[in-house]
Amino acid sequence: MTIDMSKYLGLFTSEASEHLEHLSQDLVRLEREGNREVIDSMFRHAHSVKGMAASMGFEQIATLSHRVEDLVDQVRKRPEAMSADIADLLFASTDHLQAMVRCAGAGEAAPSASSLIERISERLIALTGAAPAATRVVKTTLSGSAPQPEPPPPSAPAPGPELPPRFSVRVRIAASCQVPGVRAFLVQKKLSALGNVFDLNPSVDDLKAGRIPEGLVTMQVETSSAEAINKALAVVADLESTEVTRVEPKSAPAKPPEAPAEVARAVGAEPARTLRVKTELLDYLLDAVGELLLSTSRLREVSKGVPDTYQPPLLEGVDRLRTIVKDLHNKVMSVRMTPLSLITDRLPRAARDIARKRSREVDLLVTGAEIELDRAILDELADPLLHILRNCIDHGLEAPEERVRLGKGARGRVVVAARRDRDRVLVELEDDGRGMDAAHLKAVALERGLITAEAAATMSDREAWMLCCAPGLSTAKEVTDVSGRGVGMDAVKRAVENVGGTLDIDSTVGRGTRFTLRLPLTVAVINVLLVGVGREVFGLPIAKVKAVVEADPQFLERSRRTPLLPHDGALLPVHPLGALLRIDRQAPGGVRPHVILDADSGPVALEVDQLIGQEEAVLKPLASPLDLVPGLAGVTILGSGRPIFILDVPRLQV
Repeated sequence: MTIDMSKYLGLFTSEASEHLEHLSQDLVRLEREGNREVIDSMFRHAHSVKGMAASMGFEQIATLSHRVEDLVDQVRKRPEAMSADIADLLFASTDHLQAMVRCAGAGEAAPSASSLIERISERLIALTGAAPAATRVVKTTLSGSAPQPEPPPPSAPAPGPELPPRFSVRVRIAASCQVPGVRAFLVQKKLSALGNVFDLNPSVDDLKAGRIPEGLVTMQVETSSAEAINKALAVVADLESTEVTRVEPKSAPAKPPEAPAEVARAVGAEPARTLRVKTELLDYLLDAVGELLLSTSRLREVSKGVPDTYQPPLLEGVDRLRTIVKDLHNKVMSVRMTPLSLITDRLPRAARDIARKRSREVDLLVTGAEIELDRAILDELADPLLHILRNCIDHGLEAPEERVRLGKGARGRVVVAARRDRDRVLVELEDDGRGMDAAHLKAVALERGLITAEAAATMSDREAWMLCCAPGLSTAKEVTDVSGRGVGMDAVKRAVENVGGTLDIDSTVGRGTRFTLRLPLTVAVINVLLVGVGREVFGLPIAKVKAVVEADPQFLERSRRTPLLPHDGALLPVHPLGALLRIDRQAPGGVRPHVILDADSGPVALEVDQLIGQEEAVLKPLASPLDLVPGLAGVTILGSGRPIFILDVPRLQV
C-alpha cells in the first residue's frame, strides 16, 4: 500500500534544510575544536535527516544521509580516524544533500548521489572491514491527492479520480485605485484560501510589486462553487469587474500513468500542519498595516475640520484607533525581526572553503549575532557580507609564510561584530592583513580614468579607500576564482544603500582593513524630518541628521565658490537643497535653517527654506522611472493626503 506524504513535503524541506545547515556548521567546528559534543551533534543531525527522508520515500537522500551518519559514528568511535579527506567528503555530502532537499521541495529531479554513496561506502569498508547496512525506505507517493487503491486487472477500466470543479476568474482593478498591488495580492490570497490556484497571471512577485498591465488579473481556482468565489471577492475594494466561468474538465485517460505523479504546482498552496509563516504573508501584513497608519493620519487631519462639538470625541476615537494600529504594526514587525545569525552562521563554512582554496589559515570570530533586523534587510545582506569576507581572506590576509616573515602569527584573523547604535545596527568586518594603500588606489583609479588628477590631489584617505567600490577597479595582482576582477564591492555598496544603510571603510597599511555597514532596523517605517524648499516638501531620514543650525548664507566663508558652515570645529560645505533638486524658487533672504547630514563625502550642510516638523513615515518604493532618479529613496503620504519624496542623502548629487 502506498502512503500519501505530500502534505508533509513543506515541513520536510524546511526541517531537513535546518538540520543540514547545522551539520555544516558542526563540521567547521569539528575541524577547529574536535570535541565529542560536536561529533554527537553531527550524528543527531544526520540521523534526523535520514529518518525524515526515509519516511518521505526519498531513497537517495535517506541512503546518503545514512552513510554520513555511519561515517560520523566511526569518527565518534575512533577520533584518530578523522582526516582532511574525510572532512572534505563530509562537506561534499552535506552540500549534495542540501541540493537534493531543495529539488525535492520544488518537485524537481534531484542530482544523483551514487558517486558520493560509493565513496563513503569504500571509506567505511576500509575503516570497519564490513559493508554498511542497507537503508529502509517507506513506500510513499507525493501525488498531492488521497492514496489511491491498487489498480484493477487490465481487463477492467481503472476508475478516474473525482476532480473538484475548476473556475476561470478574471478580475480588473479599478484605474482609480491607489494601491493596485495590494488589491491584486489580496484577491490572490482570498482565492488561495478556497482551493488550489493555477495559471496566475501576473505572478505573485509582480502583484506585490504592483506590475499589473491594464489592471487585469486572471487565474483558475479549484473550489466548490462560483458563489464561494464571488463571496470572497465581494470584500475586496476597488475591483472594477469580476468574471467567473466554469472550466469543463478534460476526459481522464483510459490507462493510469505508470510514472508517479508530480507534486501539484498549485499557486498559493501552503504546507499543512506547520507553524511556519511565509515571508510574503508578512510582507502583505506589513503593507496593510502601513496603509492603516496612513489612513488614521488622514482621519486625524480630516477631523480637525468638523464642528467643535463633535471634534473631541472624534479625535479621541482616532487616537485610540492609531494606538491599536501602531501596536499591531509593532507586533508584525516583531515577527519580521530576525537574528543576524541567520546569515552569520553561514560565514564560518564560507571562510573555511575560501581559506582552503587560497592556502590561507584564518580564525573567524563572530559577535553580536543575536541582534535582530528586519528580515527584508537580512535577505539583502547575505551576498554583501559574503563578498566582503571573501575579500578579507583573499586580498586582505597574507599567506602564512609572509605573515611569519612580517612578525605576525601564521593564522590570520577576521572579526565580524554587530552592535546597536540608537536606531541603527552597525556590522563591522575587520581583518588583520596587509591593509589598503590609499596612494596606490588613487594611482590605479587615475590610470583607468575613474578620477582626475585634480581630484586625486585633494582626495582624503577615506575617499581613496572608497574607490575600491568603483566598478571595474581592482588592485589584485592576479584574478582567481575567488575575487580580483574588480566587480563586487560596487554591488556591496549599492545593496547596503538600497536598504537605507551606508558603507564606510577604514584601513591601515600593514595592520588591516575594517568595513562598517550602518543599517536601519527596518525599511518599512522611518522617522523623517520634513523640510520645505519653495512650495515643495521633502523628508530627510532622522537617522542621517546630525544637527540643525541657523545661519545667514551671506555671512558664510567660501572656498572655490562653495559656502562653508562652521560646525563642531570644522568647516562643512553648504549645498542649497533647492539647487540640488533644480527647484525654481525665490530664495528668502536672511537667516535660514541648515540641516547637517552624513553624505558619501563626509558631513555636509543642506540649506533649506523652512523646518516643518518630524513625522513617522510609511516608506513606499518608487515605480519606474522615478526609481532611477538619484537622491530619491521612496515616497510617503502625509496626513493631509499630500505625497512627498523621502531623500536618499548619500546619493544626492552634493
